[in-house]
Amino acid sequence: MRRWPVLLAFLAAMQAAPALAQKQDLTIDLGGDAATLDPQIQWDTDSYSIYRNIFDNLVTRDAQGKIVPQVATAWRYEDDTHVIFTIRDDIVFHDGSKLTPEDVVFSIRRITDPAFKSPQLSQFDQIASAEITGPAQVTLRTKTPYPALLAQLVKLSIVPKATVEKAGAQQFNLQPIGSGPYKLRSWQRGVATTLDAVPDYWRGKPPFRSVTFRAVPDGPTRIADLRAGRADLVRGLTPDDAEALKSDRSVALLSVPTERVAYLFVNPSAGPTKDVRVRRAIAMAVDRETLISALQQGFARPVREVLTPANFGYTEDVPAWPFDPDAARKLVAEAGAKGATVQFLTSPVYDRRLNEAVQQMLADVGLKVEIVMLDQPTYLKRRQGTPEEAGGLSQGRWSCACQDADGVIFPLFRSGSIWSKYANPAFDTLVDSARATLDEAKRRDLYRQAFQILHDDVPGLGLFQDVAIYGARPQLKWQPTANEAMFVFDMKWAE
Repeated sequence: MRRWPVLLAFLAAMQAAPALAQKQDLTIDLGGDAATLDPQIQWDTDSYSIYRNIFDNLVTRDAQGKIVPQVATAWRYEDDTHVIFTIRDDIVFHDGSKLTPEDVVFSIRRITDPAFKSPQLSQFDQIASAEITGPAQVTLRTKTPYPALLAQLVKLSIVPKATVEKAGAQQFNLQPIGSGPYKLRSWQRGVATTLDAVPDYWRGKPPFRSVTFRAVPDGPTRIADLRAGRADLVRGLTPDDAEALKSDRSVALLSVPTERVAYLFVNPSAGPTKDVRVRRAIAMAVDRETLISALQQGFARPVREVLTPANFGYTEDVPAWPFDPDAARKLVAEAGAKGATVQFLTSPVYDRRLNEAVQQMLADVGLKVEIVMLDQPTYLKRRQGTPEEAGGLSQGRWSCACQDADGVIFPLFRSGSIWSKYANPAFDTLVDSARATLDEAKRRDLYRQAFQILHDDVPGLGLFQDVAIYGARPQLKWQPTANEAMFVFDMKWAE
């Protein structure tokens, strides 16, 4: 009988002890550091993976891809160019100030101000005005009927007007304040960014006490971190990595076909690629089927253009360039470009093997490709710079998270965009018209014509629909989505 007090004491102690199964601190390895933590400046994947956890957006997508409320609880069209949003009244920023319709209007006006020079401007520049039209109401007016408006607004993060105006853009980038489930603790440039949970977050308590995003450019190091338990989730696995890890019980592989298109930027405004014959030669020298079969291990799907079938506007009516190295050699010779050097800008974010494969393919038709490795912020700065700074080629993996051609070919190729080094009035007219009509059939035909122009001029070359591959510890429960949103709030840990 004397055993019972001891047993009861033991059980009581176990009940009072903290649960050991619940992991408190999450570690995620990314391919690179954030270029910015201000959500209205850069929109590269590593930056977005981090700052999207700091900020709430006007609207968002659920796990099935449906556009659902976030800061806005509801919306309705007053007419073809006016949309009225109802704004939540129970959200506070990390500094304790209340999120108001004034912050929503400020955020919209800030990112659409040409003087602010956001690389995201082309995805929001159809917004003509934003006004407070009620105690919890904001009305957006678009320049024309704009069918992709809500799809673009899933990326609009709400920033605090008073804080941004007081701190200035540079300081706000270093010390961002949002209303999301996590707030910034530290940002060690090139090393790691650590966020702390906001316990009283309006949607509920975040699943982890903290999350650290580490910049780990080397793929094998990310895998080693995962296997050793130094990382709980790693992004940017290659198909070869997935093949090597599929029998490893200490690792869970997570993958999803995305709206992201793998493509080559081909500079039409500077260097040897200024000659359309050289650009067409590149299009026929690149063996996309080999790139997919040899490098992607089935984790990719071929595309005909710089768009994926997951996006509105994709067409099968425009032919893909055939693989024809003999014809490519003739075009290079006709252009007087044999032996010419083409700079290929890249960063650790992009697949080195694909770069080298393209380098060899182009060497086979007479072009000398010089691969220039840059850190991601420098790469983005040059890619968004003048045609002379942007290099002749670069590998791109473009996603707009809007699943619409407007968010892809408009920023990439419409003249005046920070990304575009291409100017074609006929193309501009087509994509401008496509974003100004609500008639889906008409929009599809306009995009078909636009893609025919891109096919002929080759300012870019579509390669394949990207499949995002992640490695995780088996205890981490998370379902990746087509728009690649790394929402820590949606993750769980189960021993």
